[in-house]
Amino acid sequence: MIIVTGGAGFIGCNIIKALNNISHKNILVVDNLKNGIKYKNLTNVYISDYMDKSRFIKNIVDSSVGSYIKNIDVVFHEGACSSTTEWDGKYMMENNYQYSKDLLLYCIKKNIPFIYASSASVYGRDTSILVNSQKYERPINMYSYSKFLFDQYVRAMLPKVTSQVCGLRYFNVYGPYEAHKGSMASIIFQLYRQIKSKKHPTLFVGSKELKRDFIHVEDIVDINLWVWSNNMSGIFDCGIGKTASFEIIANIVLSFFHKNIAIKYISMPNKIRDHYQVFTQANIYQLREAGYNKKFIDINKGIYRYLKWLSYNDVDRCCMK
Repeated sequence: MIIVTGGAGFIGCNIIKALNNISHKNILVVDNLKNGIKYKNLTNVYISDYMDKSRFIKNIVDSSVGSYIKNIDVVFHEGACSSTTEWDGKYMMENNYQYSKDLLLYCIKKNIPFIYASSASVYGRDTSILVNSQKYERPINMYSYSKFLFDQYVRAMLPKVTSQVCGLRYFNVYGPYEAHKGSMASIIFQLYRQIKSKKHPTLFVGSKELKRDFIHVEDIVDINLWVWSNNMSGIFDCGIGKTASFEIIANIVLSFFHKNIAIKYISMPNKIRDHYQVFTQANIYQLREAGYNKKFIDINKGIYRYLKWLSYNDVDRCCMK
C-alpha cells in the first residue's frame, strides 16, 4: 500500500495520477475534506481507500486502536495547512509540525520510506544566498516556521536512522488541480481567472522586482518518484534554479490569450508586506549531485501547457473556497 497524505490536494493528487500511470492502484488517500470541492481532484485518479486525517493519525499513534493499515511501501506526506496568512500558531504547529513528527516516527519505527513536502518559505524574504544551511533560514510567518522546525527535527534524526527520510523544499509550484486553493493558488491561476472574467490582470506595485522560482507540478512529481525509487534521504531544494518576475509571468499569460491589456497595479496590503518573499531561487546543486538529471520544464512552455489545460477543463465552472 502507498499512502498519500493531502492526496485530495494540488500536489498530492498529481502524485497519485503519476503513480496510477506506473500501475500503482493500492493507494490510501489521507486528507481533510472540509473544503468539499477538493473531491474533484480525486475523480480522475484510482485509489483503494480514503481516510480522514484525524482518524488516520489516531490509528498511527494509538497502537490499541485496531488498524488495517499494513504493508506500507511508502508515505508521501503532502498534507499541511499551506496558508501563509494563517496566524493561529497552536493550530499550525499541531497540524503541520506535531502531525508530521508522529507520522515520521511511525515510519522510522516500521522502516517505511517517508517523503515529505517542505517549503522554500523557510528561507524568508530573500533566497539569493542559498546553501541549504540553517544559517540562511529565516522563516517570516507561522507556516514557514512550522516547516522550518520540522526540517530541523528531521536533520537531527537523519544520522540516527536507516530508513529513507527525504524532505523536498517546494518553490513556487504551478499546474493542474490547484483551483481549490483560492488565494493561495499560483499567480498563473490568478491571472487566468482575472482574464477569463474580463478583468484587468492585477499585480502588486514593484512586480518587476518580485521574482520567484516557478516550477511545474510535473517536475515536482518526477522528483518525488525519483527520490523514492532511488532511496534518497536528505533535504533538497525543488525549483528549476531560475527566476522570473511576476510581470514576466503576466506577460506570458497575456501572450497566450493574445491580449493587449494593461496590467493593473495595486499596493501590497500591510498585513502581508513584512511576511512576503520578494525573491526565491532554488539551489539545485544538491539535487543534481545526487543524480537527478532530468531537464526541468521551461517556464514559457510550462505556463502555456497549464493554460491550455485550464481552458480545456473549463476551470471557471469550479467553485472555489
